[in-house]
Amino acid sequence: MRKLFIIIFLQVLLLSLFARGSMEEEKIVIEYWTHDDVNRQVLEDRYAKEFMQMHPNVFIDIKRFSSFKMLSLVRNAFIAGAGPTIFNLSSVEAYQFIDAEKVSPVDYKSVGYSSLKALEDAYIPGSLEPCMFEGKPYGLPLEMTNWSIFINKRVFREAGIDPETEYPRTWEDMVELSKRLVVRDTNGIIVRRGFDFRYPYYLEAMIPMVEQLGGSLISEDGKEAIVGKEAWVKWLTFMRDWGPFGLNLGSPTYKNARYLFNLNDGQVAMANTGLYQEARIKSENPEFYISDDWMVVPFPRFKDSVRDVAACYYGQYFMVNSSKSEKTQRLAWEFIGYMLSHSVEYLERVNLVQPTHELIGSSTYQNIPYSKVFADDMRKSHALYSSPNSNALQKLIGDAVESVMLQGVEPETAYIFLKSSAQELLDENQKRESLN
Repeated sequence: MRKLFIIIFLQVLLLSLFARGSMEEEKIVIEYWTHDDVNRQVLEDRYAKEFMQMHPNVFIDIKRFSSFKMLSLVRNAFIAGAGPTIFNLSSVEAYQFIDAEKVSPVDYKSVGYSSLKALEDAYIPGSLEPCMFEGKPYGLPLEMTNWSIFINKRVFREAGIDPETEYPRTWEDMVELSKRLVVRDTNGIIVRRGFDFRYPYYLEAMIPMVEQLGGSLISEDGKEAIVGKEAWVKWLTFMRDWGPFGLNLGSPTYKNARYLFNLNDGQVAMANTGLYQEARIKSENPEFYISDDWMVVPFPRFKDSVRDVAACYYGQYFMVNSSKSEKTQRLAWEFIGYMLSHSVEYLERVNLVQPTHELIGSSTYQNIPYSKVFADDMRKSHALYSSPNSNALQKLIGDAVESVMLQGVEPETAYIFLKSSAQELLDENQKRESLN
């Protein structure tokens, strides 16, 4: 009897240890890297907690970084063989990970769709395009956004300008208004800007300016870079005249105007930013938000524009590391699907627009202040250029802008160097693709 008891006890113990070991083996860690956003953080922390309650063997580890550091951190992590399970990057940055085969196609069933077509039909045309490869989407948009012009009406009025009737409709208007609004100290340092550009983000808002003048980044056949010399030189001349070597209205050396706008402290009168800015105003400066001191107007055009083009729309895309186990990837897509199932809350709390037909057509979207301005501008825009070269092209354009604005380089000289460097980059990529 004693032996039988011992045998039964050992069997129970072994079964218990085996079960515990199995549970430990099933423990899945999903590491999610994303950029800082205080309003979004509150939501996603809650979504992670809820998801873990539904999946007790899953632990979601969220790490947040500055948006300026995200790309280098993700890239370096993959080089070291330790990339996160989930990450989100802008469309200009994301495609390189698809090209390098570092991420997996969207698992449409895990995110809640019956078929790939059902997934594609749910989104507005073009919104999945930046992360498409060989007919499959490799990322899903957390948000799709474009930029219009935010105006501080109080600063306008203090300068004797009626914001309701004298807002900038053209880039020439923007120059004249900024000349009236700018304030400089005795050393010529600007202490109040009328407007200034978002200098690190040239593809989003400055390529459309070139397109208004008849130029383009890449030719329709994809073989030529920096198309249309006259348009590019005219735009670079405009940028030179804007900066310290010209009218001294702004410069890449100043803090981005978008970050200062919410303060409502007179440092900037206008900023180029997206619908999400409204939620940030509401969070950071509620008194300013509920006041009648701000408004949003459409993206300007040049007076002699040959194309009616607004700022490009772009997205922040969720992607999943293809080196993780199949089970981990499936659960990662399930978590992404769970987050994206809260599109109305993302919109109400953070003003992030997930580009689905359902959300864009909802009263929630249409009731947001100035949402029509953004929607109308988006209809006159196109998706941000996405390729393995996107980030490198953006840097080359930035170098050209800074050379004319800060170094006194002639616009035509800057154009020639930009054209040569961008063409070389494009040719190298086409050669690499042909070898593959």
